[in-house]
Amino acid sequence: MSVENEVVMTLNLEGLLCPIPVVKVSKAMQDLPVGGVLEATATDPGVLADIPAWARTTGNEVIKIEREGKLVKFQIRRLK
Repeated sequence: MSVENEVVMTLNLEGLLCPIPVVKVSKAMQDLPVGGVLEATATDPGVLADIPAWARTTGNEVIKIEREGKLVKFQIRRLK
């Protein structure tokens, strides 16, 4: 099953340290429509654990999260 991940919003969180990336993602997700996808980049390796944990507790879906060197890229879908 292939679902089109239409990115509605992008965030550059590079250079920001915990907890700021999660705070900014949380705020941005409030402005997305249900089903909307947020795409972000960050340099804090803590987001590899923090973003999936945040998504689980808020009922959102991490579509992908990957690390390329020091850069972490991720997409989250708003589910409710």
